[in-house]
Amino acid sequence: MAVSIKADILRAIRESTDYVSGQELCDRYGVSRTAVWKVIKQLQAEGYDIEAVNNRGYMLLSYPDTLSGSELMSRMKTKWAGTKVYFRKETESTNEDAKYLAEEGMDHGSLVVADAQTAGKGRRGRGWESPAGEGIFMSLILRPDFSPNRASMLTLLMAVSVAEVLSNLYQDLKVNIKWPNDVLINEKKVCGILTEMSAEPDFIHHVVTGVGINVNQSSFPEGIADIATSIKLELGERVDRAQIIVGVMEFFEYYFDIFRQRLDVSDFVHIYDSYLINRGREVRVLDPKGEYEGKAEGINDKGELIVRLPDGSVSCVASGEVSVRGIYGYV
Repeated sequence: MAVSIKADILRAIRESTDYVSGQELCDRYGVSRTAVWKVIKQLQAEGYDIEAVNNRGYMLLSYPDTLSGSELMSRMKTKWAGTKVYFRKETESTNEDAKYLAEEGMDHGSLVVADAQTAGKGRRGRGWESPAGEGIFMSLILRPDFSPNRASMLTLLMAVSVAEVLSNLYQDLKVNIKWPNDVLINEKKVCGILTEMSAEPDFIHHVVTGVGINVNQSSFPEGIADIATSIKLELGERVDRAQIIVGVMEFFEYYFDIFRQRLDVSDFVHIYDSYLINRGREVRVLDPKGEYEGKAEGINDKGELIVRLPDGSVSCVASGEVSVRGIYGYV
């Protein structure tokens, strides 16, 4: 049974407040009663509590804390972002999978999700802890119709999307962004974003934006335990990973569609700056030409970090590493 049909049937019974008849599902999706019955049995085996009553149909009473292609697709309310999900229980890297699938022609907005990664990666080749059943590891395939020099701003859009979702779902948490692509809770890293692009000088073949979120981890290895956290550690309870993924796709689709109209982040500067932990703080810019320090004032319409230097001049940082006093061990 195709994942899309399974997702459609799951969506139908999830969204209904009453029983949904098997015949209605057959007519709606053009499948047989036997096919519907097989999907229901599959879902029940996966932990979905579905009540089946003769002459009435099916009702979803509860669902498990699980990730799967059908679970995610049944909950998506977007027009294009995440409406097609490629799911694996375990993979080396969702970004590597997404790049391969993009080369094979997978559609704009397709989402690659894994329950666990064995070789997750962050910026500059760093590793990313990716245990099964605890985090979110996903990569979104994009096929933008704009110039490659605009693609770096997609990282900022994703960072804002993650921050907005976490702030809306868990209002007691202090959510911030460390420019350009780390999302923090209580000044500890909870999310990293890695954007990779295949392009020619004036044409983008595809962009892959990978997102790793620490969700239900109870602990971290020595060496990162004092700089990383999870949503569970901050809230004191497990949370629904699928709900976060769906929310991120909704926000990202909204912001991306607006971004395409201007091809800058002018519409989001105030939102991004409201989360920016760097703002008003001393920063150290690790420029290959030489490190320097100054005070961060926010971002500009290109997504660059505005740094006021001691002599009063301004530097706009477009790339490289930025350290913030008191964050990640830089004091």
